[in-house]
Amino acid sequence: MFRSKKLQQDIDAIRERDPAARSDFEVIALYQGLKAVRSHRKAHWFYKHNMLFLARWISQRNRKKTGIEIHPGAKIGKGLLIDHGMGVVIGETTEIGDNCTIYQGVTLGGTGKDKGKRHPTLGNNVLVGAGAKVLGPIKIGDNVKIAANAVVLQEVPPNSTAVGVPARVVKRDGVKVDPLDHIHIPDPVAMELCRLDAQIEILKKQILKIKNNIDD
Repeated sequence: MFRSKKLQQDIDAIRERDPAARSDFEVIALYQGLKAVRSHRKAHWFYKHNMLFLARWISQRNRKKTGIEIHPGAKIGKGLLIDHGMGVVIGETTEIGDNCTIYQGVTLGGTGKDKGKRHPTLGNNVLVGAGAKVLGPIKIGDNVKIAANAVVLQEVPPNSTAVGVPARVVKRDGVKVDPLDHIHIPDPVAMELCRLDAQIEILKKQILKIKNNIDD
């Protein structure tokens, strides 16, 4: 069966990174992420040739069939793996490099504040965990890992791991950066109670002083 070079690269990427993929035929027949990427490549061709309605029709039809929404204007490199895929949203000005991995529930979107380039740019070999949101015209460097459910609002340097809401870099080039200390982290409730106790003591002294002046 004839396959384009780019299609074969997409199939190979899935088989290399998904241990559940047993054959090329299984990937072509059953993997919704591959179907979404293939449909997007068609939609993107029409988008580039200014046939915008047809491009959007293909992308919306693909969304209904796969649960994955990719705007036809998005630029996607080779070897993209959208694993599971349900709920993935990729915006119009998004750029994705080669050999990236995106899990279910991911949004590569905008903040609503930008015009023109509104969506993120992912480098090569980027992994975006389930439920993560990468928002705005920010750059995500090569070999970055974004943890599940992270919300990324700022650029992430290459070879880094970002976690949290908002996301922060916790590892770079294999070395931990400012690790979180869950044992010694300040307790905001306890700090507020201490502040209130101090204010109460000040007020007690002021009341006592006023009372003494009245008695005199």
